Amino acid sequence: MNKVILMGRLTRDPDVRYSAGENALAIARYTLAVDRRFSRNGEATADFISCVVFGRGAEFAEKYLRQGVKIAVTGRIQTGSYTNREGQKVYTTEVVVEDQEFAESKAASDGYAASRPQTGGYAGGRPADNAPAPAPAADPGAADGFMNIPDGIDEELPFL
Repeated sequence: MNKVILMGRLTRDPDVRYSAGENALAIARYTLAVDRRFSRNGEATADFISCVVFGRGAEFAEKYLRQGVKIAVTGRIQTGSYTNREGQKVYTTEVVVEDQEFAESKAASDGYAASRPQTGGYAGGRPADNAPAPAPAADPGAADGFMNIPDGIDEELPFL
């Protein structure tokens, strides 16, 4: 069985491209920084895992995922090789993502991004999309950590 489950933060915004042809397929690539559970000498370490996702998942990544966002992915490991321009054989390993989801709240993600030095890309603010704004703190439903979703918004949600 080839099954991978990872949780980490995007090291940069996803790189999304579309295949040529009449039925263009979205292909997104990103790298996850996955913290190691144990470290040597008390220093935190991470592995940087290359991921690729196709189709609707790639479109989701393009619209909602940004540098610094913590996500959980499931998929499979795929290895391959190619010969580069210098004639050397290069071996590749990446996770082909089957499912991806947010692993923390929007507020926690924004707080993490705001505490990091800015190097372009994700600025800790809201990604440029038309998703609904979070419920105000005075909202009675916000006390339990969930916002109230207005009726008729179903067609705008990517995960239905």
